[in-house]
Amino acid sequence: MSIYAVCLFLTAFLVGACHSRVCSYQDLLSSLNLTDLPGLDVRPVKDWTKPSVVYVNVIVYTIVSLDTRLQTLTTYIWFSMAWRNEFISWNPDDFCGIDKMFVYSDIFWHPDIYIYEMVDEAKYPVIPYYIVHSNGKIVSDKPLRIITSCKLNIYKFPFDMQSCTLSLGPYIHPISQIEVLPKVNSRKVFANSMEIFVNKGEWTFMDIVVANGTVESENVTYSQVIYTITLKRDYIVYLVDLIIPSYFLVFLDFASMFMPTGSERLSFKISIVLGFSVLLVILFEILPNSETLPVLGIFCCACMGVMVVSIVGSVFTSYMNRLSNNNNESNVLSSLKIWIIKYLAPVLGFRLKLSNNDLATTKNCKVSKKLEEILEVQNKVIASATEADISPEVKQIKNLLIDVLKIHQELVLARTERDTRSEWQVAAIVVDRLILIVHLIALVAIFLFVVSVWAT
Repeated sequence: MSIYAVCLFLTAFLVGACHSRVCSYQDLLSSLNLTDLPGLDVRPVKDWTKPSVVYVNVIVYTIVSLDTRLQTLTTYIWFSMAWRNEFISWNPDDFCGIDKMFVYSDIFWHPDIYIYEMVDEAKYPVIPYYIVHSNGKIVSDKPLRIITSCKLNIYKFPFDMQSCTLSLGPYIHPISQIEVLPKVNSRKVFANSMEIFVNKGEWTFMDIVVANGTVESENVTYSQVIYTITLKRDYIVYLVDLIIPSYFLVFLDFASMFMPTGSERLSFKISIVLGFSVLLVILFEILPNSETLPVLGIFCCACMGVMVVSIVGSVFTSYMNRLSNNNNESNVLSSLKIWIIKYLAPVLGFRLKLSNNDLATTKNCKVSKKLEEILEVQNKVIASATEADISPEVKQIKNLLIDVLKIHQELVLARTERDTRSEWQVAAIVVDRLILIVHLIALVAIFLFVVSVWAT
């Protein structure tokens, strides 16, 4: 047989053998002989001093809720982790280019990665397969619905931003056996999350940052990867339902200071305080139990205090107006009235021209006593004198003098009573203006404080 014929025969034989070759995952599994691999409880490394490197990745799909009362974050994430089994490898060229396959997960060792902040059992669909690559890398992908703890800082509520962490690491294996590393950097994690993120509820997903870290427990160091999720609250609902109504009530309370003093003003102010207390109840039902009171809570409590002080001031001015109808007043009240008119009124911008006769209430008792003494002396003189000693003309003049003194006494008493009423009314106006000024200064200070905190 010629050499040419032999070459044709060998070529035909090899081509027929290649066409008859079957590419099957079963052949690959049979060649790997996975049942002879180390068990589930043995870390798949040939050198036990070498740690297993686990790469983790988290993609945020949606923020289900952030419970401010329980301070828990419910998220739906796509979780992925990958590690290498040093006892598994094959050449893809030997199996028709098969470089990966799906294998039942119960036959492989897997790292004990969990989330440190978990407060409830994670919920996820049953996905019983791992992706096994030709170089021995094993990948586990699954969606998770997790509930984690999140410490909230509500000082700027409702214009606040919250940062919640997801710390992923092993529970048993220290860093000398398992080292956890992020699969991609923060920018890539955020970009991947924004591609699939579904915004729902009152929180907006702002950023996610990934970093390596370690945690030490009982002198044992564990590796971990920390994902920090930043959320921003949607404040529109709180602005419309809580903040604007509270501002309106505060403005109405201040405007009520221009109403006439009396029962109408008091009843109006009490109605405003009752309505404001309802807003306080709603606010404190929303806020979580925290060591720090939010600025909005400080604002509401301060405004409530200002309202109560203004009510007390209105009661005091009403009492002073009632004193204007009372002729009998104590020395303490009289001194208080004089101090208000003489010293407090000029400070508040009142221009009162006071003479010695203006504050007649202080001389009321002295004038009455002096007139009574004069009348008593005249009566004694008239009674002791005889008809012979006094001529009819003198007697008539003395009687006329007594009548004039009596008329003068009545006029003085009437003027004293009138001045007393006007003085108490002036004192009430002075105190009312003092309350108005203090009210305005307090509200301006409170508003500036709240706005400065929210703006920073």
